[in-house]
Amino acid sequence: MSGALLSFCLMAVGARELAGAISTFQILFSRSVIGLVVVTLVILQTRRTALFKTQRFSLHLGRNLFHFCGQYGWFVGIGLLPLAQVFALEFTTPLWTLIIACLFLKEALTLKKVVALVLGFVGVYLILNPGGEIVSPAALYVIAAAVFYSLSHVATKALSATDDPLTVLFYMCAIQLPIGLLMGAGSFVWPGPLQWVWLTLIGLTALSAHFCITHAMRSSEVSVVVTLDFLRLPLIAAVGVVLYGEAFNPMLVLGASLMLIGNLVNVVRPRAARQP
Repeated sequence: MSGALLSFCLMAVGARELAGAISTFQILFSRSVIGLVVVTLVILQTRRTALFKTQRFSLHLGRNLFHFCGQYGWFVGIGLLPLAQVFALEFTTPLWTLIIACLFLKEALTLKKVVALVLGFVGVYLILNPGGEIVSPAALYVIAAAVFYSLSHVATKALSATDDPLTVLFYMCAIQLPIGLLMGAGSFVWPGPLQWVWLTLIGLTALSAHFCITHAMRSSEVSVVVTLDFLRLPLIAAVGVVLYGEAFNPMLVLGASLMLIGNLVNVVRPRAARQP
């Protein structure tokens, strides 16, 4: 999780540094190119070429359309909002995932889930409207991104039953690469030397964040991973204050804390229930 936290923070800094100079679509295209090269080399190096194949291409396609939209909203938000607010609003993804799972996967809506949703949306209200201000369009972009991420997570859960994580990553990059190229072809510019560094950093940290969280999930309980992931908020808030002079908003931390508590209420199971 330390690797994941570092990856997310570096990715956000890279996105902020490129905002206004490189279009979001070009950033997403470059990220896909770098990711595709790295994942392909890993698969070839391990001689597991069967991972290039899938029997569920349509599900990969749907997952990556949602994921691409989520990434677009997240990167737009990074360029327009305080970094801590973007990360806090991104924490609504588990709430939307819970709702979508109940509606479309027919998962039961238990009391724990209701409590999680209530706490989560109270937290969102505190983050978006602490003093009665009008909600900014940029904040709505990030909330929309969280909804699209949740749809992507539901599809990923279905894919995990049949496809290896490397297969999921390969098709993520392979599908999103032409989308980014098509959507951003008219706004592409040739990056300068430092911009190449930021683009490469974004591409590598996107993969390392996924890799680290996946392995953290395998080696610890979800509740531990969720709690540690929350450390992204104070870390990125410190980055925003130090590097960009952003104001610190205590209500943002309070709102995000309520979302964290709600998420923990939903994922933590009694010790007896964890026994095999």
